Amino acid sequence: MNTRENKQIAIGESQEKKKEYLVKTFALLKKREALVINNKKTYFNQTELRMIGEILSAKNEGDRLISTQLAKLLGVTRSAVSQIVNRLEERGIVKRVPDDVDKKIAYIELTDGVMDKYGKDLDSSIEFVGNIVSEFGEEKFNTMCELFGEFVDLIERKI
Repeated sequence: MNTRENKQIAIGESQEKKKEYLVKTFALLKKREALVINNKKTYFNQTELRMIGEILSAKNEGDRLISTQLAKLLGVTRSAVSQIVNRLEERGIVKRVPDDVDKKIAYIELTDGVMDKYGKDLDSSIEFVGNIVSEFGEEKFNTMCELFGEFVDLIERKI
């Protein structure tokens, strides 16, 4: 074989390796989507729990969030946030509050009384994840989180 043929084989192998990486990345993402952080029946689903957490975090920092901000924080579309907010609004969990100046802007805020239900779900999730980490190993868990964070940061920089 000549040098040119060797380079073509190397390029072909490299492309195959890259395809393998893509398949593994998709498999990881699919598993992540199916991941459950609680093994008990909860009042809120995972996305709702995360959304409430983001609203609380913003409130603790003196901020309020609109749907676009929630979508970015949760990694979902604005349409998905709108559907979730509609469901939570029907259940009396959140409310849309118009901005004092620009009435087109609506902040998503929690209603009174939601903290008890949220607290119970959060405590249950904390207990479940704590047990998983105990079995998996704290060092392995921390390493996994660190590596995954680096991987996601790199993806974001490349995008």
